[in-house]
This record gives sequence, C-alpha cells and structure tokens, in this order.
Amino acid sequence: MSTSRGRDSTPVSGRTRAPAQGLAAQDFEEFARAAQRGLYRTAYLLCGDAETARDLTQTTLAKLFQHWRRVVAAEHPQAYARTVLTRTYLAERRRRLRDLLAHSRAEPVPDPVGPELTVTLLSALSELPPRARAMVVLRYWEDLSVETVSRLMRCSESTVKSQCSRSLARLRTRLGDAHLYSRQA
Repeated sequence: MSTSRGRDSTPVSGRTRAPAQGLAAQDFEEFARAAQRGLYRTAYLLCGDAETARDLTQTTLAKLFQHWRRVVAAEHPQAYARTVLTRTYLAERRRRLRDLLAHSRAEPVPDPVGPELTVTLLSALSELPPRARAMVVLRYWEDLSVETVSRLMRCSESTVKSQCSRSLARLRTRLGDAHLYSRQA
C-alpha cells in the first residue's frame, strides 16, 4: 500500500492531517507571538513575580491552544485571552490558599511601622486579595470599563466598583507619602 502525498494533506501517523489544522496551528502561533507580551505584563501585575508571571502566561497560552476554535470564534480574541489569564490566576490563588490552609496555620503579618518603610506599588498590590487585585489591574492598568471587568470576573458592576474603591483606598493608605519621592517633571 502506498502513501500518497497530495498538496492538501501530510501523512501523520498513518492518517492524513487536513491543511485547516496546520493553518489553525499557524494562526495560533501568530496570535501567541502578538499577545504574549501583553499577557505577561498583565500576569506580572497580577502576581508580582516574574517567574510566576511567565508560568501564568504559558499556562494561559496552553489553554488558549487547547480551545483555539473558541478563541477564533470569539469576537475579541485578546479579551478572551485576558479572561483566561485572569481566571487562571484566580484559580491558582484559590488552590494555593486551600493547600496552605490545609497544611499550615497562617499567622498574621505585622504591619510595617515607621516612615523608613516606603512601599512600592507592586508591594502594595501584593497585599490586596487576589480577586481585588485582579479587578484593580484590569480596571486601572488595562483601562477596561466596569462592565468589561464585571463580565471577566463574573460579578456585578457594583461589586467591581466597590472592590476597586476599597482597594484604591487601601493602596492610598498603604503608599502614604510615596508620591513625594517620585520624580517630578
């Protein structure tokens, strides 16, 4: 039995692979190259750690590849990718918290005292709960509307507004006079 290679098919493990699958993989690679930097930036803002942000970005891209047909069918693939990233981050945080609570008792972290401890934005963001942090990053860093964030986070618009308001107040309190040390133009 001879295996024929036509212009439209390539033998793969005794079967032929349609060119549409090859094109889909190529489309995904192009999308991944274009979206990777933005996804990483958002991931870094969410988790505050470069290595974890890389892992989160790669996990997100792997999930997008698994469901590439859905992504392509989505009206806004970038928004779809950001949604997957955010939900993956939150799921990972919940899993870590469950593991931590199951294996150890969390002790409260003492509040830093004194003006010598100026806190950076990332440090202050890391103190927010994961869901509130995700809302702040999506709302103010990614500049998404309240409606979009509520859709991404699967909550009401009023929840987004109240969580963002509380989180910003907490950040302002935590940062204190940090603006005094920023460079002025």
